[in-house]
Amino acid sequence: MSIIIKPIITEKITKEGEVFNRFGFVVDRKANKVEIKKAVEAAYGVSVESVNTMNYRADRTTKYTKSGLITGKTSAYKKAVVQVKEGETIDFYTNI
Repeated sequence: MSIIIKPIITEKITKEGEVFNRFGFVVDRKANKVEIKKAVEAAYGVSVESVNTMNYRADRTTKYTKSGLITGKTSAYKKAVVQVKEGETIDFYTNI
């Protein structure tokens, strides 16, 4: 389970899951598509048709506040959108 970090649960990904059988995950930055496919199939027991990956860079921000200048940074991460076969689904909301 070190490849899949967490599922992405947003309005857009949830709608794609209902309509197109696509589900999103934050994955390890060094994982490739074959490893992601095997990890999802092993963890959720579904057949994966395709995997699309996106790398997001770290963003640096600067805020001007009363107490002075505050700088920050968001983490870089890799997102994978996995399409499962027709008729199969992944349920993130039940605790089994």
